[in-house]
Amino acid sequence: MGAIHLIRHGQASFGSDDYDQLSALGTRQGGWLGLAWEAADFRPHWSVAGSLRRHAQTAVAVLDAVDGDLYDVDAGWDEYDHLALAGETVTPTTDPREFQAHLDAALGAWVSGAPSPVESFAEFSARVLRALDEAVAQAGSGRRVAVFTSGGPIALVTSHLLAGDASLFIPLNRVVVNASVTTLIVGRGGTRLLTYNEHGHVPADQVTFR
Repeated sequence: MGAIHLIRHGQASFGSDDYDQLSALGTRQGGWLGLAWEAADFRPHWSVAGSLRRHAQTAVAVLDAVDGDLYDVDAGWDEYDHLALAGETVTPTTDPREFQAHLDAALGAWVSGAPSPVESFAEFSARVLRALDEAVAQAGSGRRVAVFTSGGPIALVTSHLLAGDASLFIPLNRVVVNASVTTLIVGRGGTRLLTYNEHGHVPADQVTFR
């Protein structure tokens, strides 16, 4: 039996000129996961990251702690463009809760197939599930796969494993913690969810969702 660990990136730079950059806290969050892996003597056999900088920065922060091998890059694990989808300008004074409420409404329309300025939800789903297929192919017996990605792909994969479709995507997406780990097991019975959104390695007062 193999395992796939889906890691959400550390806190990004919400409200700055460049969201796709880990904050100082985001880098520490990745480091805490790396230290937890080191303490458990855990190393992935194969690692892959989406093509966004926050994915790469999280992968480096985690894998450096365990002397991990270099990781591959697969843009199939990239997040949807949430800023373009929401259609709002985000500044340092933007209330994250108000932004999330606006994004949730935009996501509902996007998932239902409404026209949008970004890739369609069907296109997003297809590329994420193709990327998952590649990760499953790498997760042979006894092999551990690490995937550095974003909340959207993690929520989509989890929804498909639990419900067989994307019906749980929005509520699952809303609660993915930065630098959390969602673990899948791969065996003769297929791919199944083992744990969702584990983040005990992040101090309670350092937990973030964006």
